[in-house]
Amino acid sequence: MQSVIGIDIGTSGTKAVALTTEGNVIASARSSYAAVVPAPGYHELEPVIVLRAASDVLEKIFRDASSVSEVAGVALSAAMHGCMAVDKAGRPLTNFITWADLRSNEEAMALKSQPLGQEIYEFTGTPIHAMSPLCKIAWLRKNRPEIFASTARFIGIKEYIWHAFFNKYQVDHSLASATGMFDIRLLQWFQPAIAFAGIREEMLSSPVDPLSIVTGLSAELRKKSGCRPDLPFVIGASDGCLANLGSRAIGPGQAALTIGTSGALRMASANAKPDPQQRIFHYILSRDLYISGGGMNNGGAVLQWYINQFLQSPECKAEDYQRILSGVEEISSDGLIFLPYLFGERAPIWNEDAKGVFFGIRPSHGQKHFLRSLLEGISYGLCQIGHSIEETLGPIEKIYASGGFIRSKTWVQIVSDVFDREVMVRDIADASAIGACILGLKALGIIGEYSELPDNNREEEIFFPDRKRHLIHQRNMDKFKSLYTALKEEF
Repeated sequence: MQSVIGIDIGTSGTKAVALTTEGNVIASARSSYAAVVPAPGYHELEPVIVLRAASDVLEKIFRDASSVSEVAGVALSAAMHGCMAVDKAGRPLTNFITWADLRSNEEAMALKSQPLGQEIYEFTGTPIHAMSPLCKIAWLRKNRPEIFASTARFIGIKEYIWHAFFNKYQVDHSLASATGMFDIRLLQWFQPAIAFAGIREEMLSSPVDPLSIVTGLSAELRKKSGCRPDLPFVIGASDGCLANLGSRAIGPGQAALTIGTSGALRMASANAKPDPQQRIFHYILSRDLYISGGGMNNGGAVLQWYINQFLQSPECKAEDYQRILSGVEEISSDGLIFLPYLFGERAPIWNEDAKGVFFGIRPSHGQKHFLRSLLEGISYGLCQIGHSIEETLGPIEKIYASGGFIRSKTWVQIVSDVFDREVMVRDIADASAIGACILGLKALGIIGEYSELPDNNREEEIFFPDRKRHLIHQRNMDKFKSLYTALKEEF
């Protein structure tokens, strides 16, 4: 029996799965780490800790997978939009600055107001926002000139780990396409963006196809992990793109909807048509296949905030959510509208200054009304992303749901009613890691097309929309959008 290992390097931990050529997961591993928050709006990871986690996970997953299968190779996934500075010896000069870091808001807003910002979006597919490495590097140039002057390269976390593994500075087209500095059609660094950042092309890694393979893992890591010298490693792609692949949502009209700490809605397309309003991204999965959509800051983190601050339950565990949400399905929000922008927002409004709002409070509203309106507000934000995708690329026909929110049938039903679409629930906790495995199988020539791999993660349940509730949500969404417009300047 053959298997491929997929390793996903995330912002809260690194996880891995081993997937067989029959489509079965035979092993998994995880190593968690905490973010560093040195100031409000900052969000960093310590690179050495992430590297240690990746090597620990590789050791465990390879040991477990190779005990029951022949490991054909390893493929990598990683979180998008982060960057760090390293010196000539490859030593970190900064922590890894993640997608959640908003310190470069000023640089992003200034660029977005210029024609250059529109040009960069059209060529790179990355909306102008503080999340992008483009704006992070511009911030470092302005605010940390001593670090900027000492920097040999600006790289992402996968590039840091890849260099530690193979002594190569390479970046896959998928992660490169999320930097705001990569031409997604010519597959090369976009010179006007690089000029804005104030760097030279040699200060970035060499772009390579996500299916690229290398061998020759460092002797130290071979000894630690037990990997053979000729074990192929596939550089892989970004976590968002691979989550679609892992969820099997890569056909026309198929969208992957995820709500975990944050939220996202993405759809595969052969067309990276720019959105005139710059609401959605276009990232590369593989040559001629883009994953388009939007990510939001305010997903499960907003529910956790409500539970901590209003219900005073800071120790809430995953199994407690069903109890907390019980009763919500039996009521409506009764005209209560919630703007969920506690942590600023990315898609589709791209406004770091946006704030959370409960609107329409009356004496009849109790705790369950607030809780339901919270779930609806997050769902409305995702539906707005859906409208942006449809206006740019065409209709969404099927939605595949994953992430922690699927534990609540009430929340999944709200999503179905809001979108007026059937929602297929797939309990895939490691969709990005599974997507990395599938991409690895294709890169190694074990499968010719992604669809050839048996799909043993069948949808567990289908949720059907209620037309009457959808019409109520439509009216509420009109208020939701007009409230943001009216309050935008106040934010």
